[in-house]
Amino acid sequence: MPPNAETASSHAAGPALLSSLLPTACLLLVTAIWGSTFFMLKDALDHVGAADFLAVRFAIAGGAACALSGRRLRALSRAQALTGIGVGAVYGLAQIAQTVGLRYAPASTAGFITALYVVITPMLALVLLRARVSRATWVAAVLALGGVGALSLDGLALDAGIPLLLASAFLYALHIVLLGRLVKGRDPLSLTALQMLGICAVLWPAALPGGVRVPMTWSVWGPLLWMALASGLLALLVQTWAQARMSAVRAVVVMTFEPVFASLFAILAGQEPMTWRLLVGGGLALTAMLLSELGPVVRAEGLARRGGRAASEIRSA
Repeated sequence: MPPNAETASSHAAGPALLSSLLPTACLLLVTAIWGSTFFMLKDALDHVGAADFLAVRFAIAGGAACALSGRRLRALSRAQALTGIGVGAVYGLAQIAQTVGLRYAPASTAGFITALYVVITPMLALVLLRARVSRATWVAAVLALGGVGALSLDGLALDAGIPLLLASAFLYALHIVLLGRLVKGRDPLSLTALQMLGICAVLWPAALPGGVRVPMTWSVWGPLLWMALASGLLALLVQTWAQARMSAVRAVVVMTFEPVFASLFAILAGQEPMTWRLLVGGGLALTAMLLSELGPVVRAEGLARRGGRAASEIRSA
């Protein structure tokens, strides 16, 4: 290949790498925000019921999203609106299944079972979208699951909550796959607002029978506002934007950093010590993400170089 062709190929690889890593960086920010909520939520739920907390949280996030969307929502067709609400309802059902399952299973077991969406997502993408899943991606998914297991698993008991936690893992995976399919060419803000409406449509009927009661204390409303506006509205908006620029399978590998960030924030808050489990789990998650993210770029560069050499050989012939 002529030197100028090789230089052009290297220059082209730079923007391609940047455009590939920017959505990943944004999704990592989302997982960091999610991870910051665990120790906050643990304290808040000592003062308020889980169903009440979730219902008010997503009502605040949904109201803010609708206010920001404004006319964009009115411009959508009925079919688009119902589809967005339906995708949000899937997420709402996952939240309920996970929350109820946590009552009947240890938190460590629950974290691992829920994280099975890492391997369920490629299966659903293969079945529902006929998406091609590379061998490197499957390896990355298994490594990511191993990282979550090292972080959270301390024995696996067959508790009554296991079926509900498995259902939540399936529903989270389904939400990721459906969102990845729906988000193409759509306005992220209006789609986020519709998802919030769908989440509320599921959560509020579950909370209303006993009455929604949220104590007016900062120990509840501080975490509530953070989880509504940051880990609710902002996180779902950024996730929606990022998934328009990456596959569902790549997205789910990056999302496995959530328990890594949760452990780091707990350590910084003085609630947990640094352990070998965090180092091993974080290392496996990082290896999985690098394999998932850099693998396609390396393959693309290799194809570009081989194509350049082939073109050069044709010209010289």
